[in-house]
Amino acid sequence: MNKKNVFFSLVLAVAVVAFTVSSCDKEDEPSPLKLVSLVAGDIDLNGATSPNTVPVEPTIVATFNTDIDAATATTANIIMNQEYNDTDIAINIAVSGKTITITTTEPLGNGTLFELSFSSGLMSSEKLANTAFARTFTTIGTFVPAGSVAYWNFEDNANDQVGSWNPKSDGIVAISYVASRKTAAGKAAEFNGTTSIIEYANGDALVDTEDFTMSLWVKAMEVGHGHFVVGLGAFFGFQLEIAGSFKEFKMPVMFELEDGSTATGGDLVYNGDGKTKDNGGYVGTTFNKENAALDASLKEKWAHITYVYNNETRQRSFYLNGELVKNQDHNLFATDAGVPEIISKSVGLKYGGSEPDVKNELAFGFIQSRGGVMWDNEPWGGYDKPDANHFKGMLDDVRIFHKPLTATEIGLMYNSEKP
Repeated sequence: MNKKNVFFSLVLAVAVVAFTVSSCDKEDEPSPLKLVSLVAGDIDLNGATSPNTVPVEPTIVATFNTDIDAATATTANIIMNQEYNDTDIAINIAVSGKTITITTTEPLGNGTLFELSFSSGLMSSEKLANTAFARTFTTIGTFVPAGSVAYWNFEDNANDQVGSWNPKSDGIVAISYVASRKTAAGKAAEFNGTTSIIEYANGDALVDTEDFTMSLWVKAMEVGHGHFVVGLGAFFGFQLEIAGSFKEFKMPVMFELEDGSTATGGDLVYNGDGKTKDNGGYVGTTFNKENAALDASLKEKWAHITYVYNNETRQRSFYLNGELVKNQDHNLFATDAGVPEIISKSVGLKYGGSEPDVKNELAFGFIQSRGGVMWDNEPWGGYDKPDANHFKGMLDDVRIFHKPLTATEIGLMYNSEKP
């Protein structure tokens, strides 16, 4: 072999070795962390379209192309945010090889948009950073804030869908289940205005709370008298009633005082007169929406009524069809000589009833359950009197929360559920 061929062979051999070494180096380089899939059950969260049927108790699995450094899979680097109020949701995170499993510590609200984000602080086991990304999803159903303690949807039964308040064995009288305000709302409970009632034991647990919200859909029909829509021992717990004229609705509740005793704060009444503490109205009323045509909103029409008590601010409010219509501040009650100052120092709500006057039972369709004797002799107050203020109409989607819903939450709920 001549010198020229020897030199060429040596150069070729060096090139082959260099290429081989270079190729091995590239194969040995750690791969950057990259998302492969993101699912909630069989729902793809990594597609071109944000899904809107994710369960309220999702198990979300993120799969990557390489093993994950578990120490970096923290709530600082993986965040689930509730969009409407920019609140981060408490989550549990578990790592196994290339996968991260995410669950929520509490059920999410229905019909709510969330963003799930993974920051660059998340790393592979080779300490290569993730390229930050985020995905959105919406939970199934119409919008409902998380945290309800009781929910009755009256889909051919009167059972509580989230808690333990199911009717007493003999607690349903003359109830029909009929089409509700729209197809998506399913069915509603219909009350005949003379005998219909649904009763639930242990109602005190519904109202013994610092904060309280009750939200419901109601359609009251002309019947010639007022409507006792809901009652828990009347004012000894709470009662919601609509006037026979449809020109007002009201809800008194019982409050707990600092020494553990109870006292009523009087009725919260909304009649649309617009009067507040600043224009001849009650000293505690800070807002009162004027509405001379209130009856047109209530008479034989579906209406969404929400009552809220916020113990931190000591304010109680009424919302009608998603809009604040009345607000009272209990802190101001102390300046009115006609109202006990102790109401301005309430520490929450508390059932204050006792037998035989009233029983510790929630009633739909009357001011109290049939076991109580209070007002039995009154023409408007005795259950056995057909012309008493029995509720005539339909009731649907009754929800109770032990927290004060915000104006935003109530508005979103109304807009997602309205006819």
